[in-house]
Amino acid sequence: MLQPPKITPKPKTTPKPQTLEFDSPWKDILEHYFPEFIEMFQPELYAQIDWSKGVKFLNKELSKIVREAVTKQRRVDKLAEVSLRNGHRTMLYIHLELQSQAEATFDERMFIYHYRLYDRYGACVMSLAILGDDNPEWRPQSYSYENFGCKVSFEFPIVKLLDYWDPVKWAELERSKNPFAYVVRVHLKGLETRTDSQQRFTWKKALYKELYQAQYSRKEILELFRFLDWVFVLPKPLTQQFNQFVFKHEEKKKMRYVSSIEQMAMEKGIQQGIQQGIQQGMQQGIQKVLTPFRDALVKVLQARFKRVPKLLLKKIDHLRDPDKLSKLLEEAALVNSLSELEAHLN
Repeated sequence: MLQPPKITPKPKTTPKPQTLEFDSPWKDILEHYFPEFIEMFQPELYAQIDWSKGVKFLNKELSKIVREAVTKQRRVDKLAEVSLRNGHRTMLYIHLELQSQAEATFDERMFIYHYRLYDRYGACVMSLAILGDDNPEWRPQSYSYENFGCKVSFEFPIVKLLDYWDPVKWAELERSKNPFAYVVRVHLKGLETRTDSQQRFTWKKALYKELYQAQYSRKEILELFRFLDWVFVLPKPLTQQFNQFVFKHEEKKKMRYVSSIEQMAMEKGIQQGIQQGIQQGMQQGIQKVLTPFRDALVKVLQARFKRVPKLLLKKIDHLRDPDKLSKLLEEAALVNSLSELEAHLN
């Protein structure tokens, strides 16, 4: 049984911690399991939503509202449109704000985004903050100001992930079939192991094995593993060891599920494609050599990171050296982020 994480205060001379990617994996997992998220953290609201009508994400609309907002932090999080079970076609707009570290003006930003959404959609707006930081004392839940008799007060609910350190709640997470119970444990263990790569490697293996023990569907295993792989960033040598561990484990279980195996298989296919491309290029010209490289590289990046910025694709298109593209393909299967790949590219 996995034990709840214990995060101790950091000494003044700690090693540089591994970066805990928060926004990107959470945004993806929220879209895949939005009803399950609401069911776990807002059960009363979950019962009032007509889930048969589906969920519509209005992220472009939120982006426009954020750009117009008078705040230094112009981040794009989630805005979901749902229907309520009240006999009418009343819509509810749920704004989710993801925050991975304490921020002095976070409460004000919540207020600004909320009144911008109110201006667009009226009173049927709910704002909810997901706090994934490591400070148990930081709990922004309201914002208010008063000037010359004019007073405004705004309160909003929060999900404080650190609250699930509690042994009772941790045990509830272990028993739960809700995919977000696994997500929370991965997040907390990610926080706990930031300064110890070896410990992070050990916990990543343990959490990976739990995916099979929990008897999730293949689709759920793929999505939850992608979240685990994104949060638990490892140095390259440990990443290679982890991929070997996954390969052996799935060979033993006679199951091929997770994205690391797909990446490894893809990497082998890339090497074969490189050789074929070189042979083909000797006969048909340099452009036909470059095309297989470029297409394979883009497929690897899309499989691992889903969204590839257009600027990065342009830089890849400008490469005309097959050897450089070959090396970049190998790096694409191992890097922990697109920015790391871009550093190799530059």
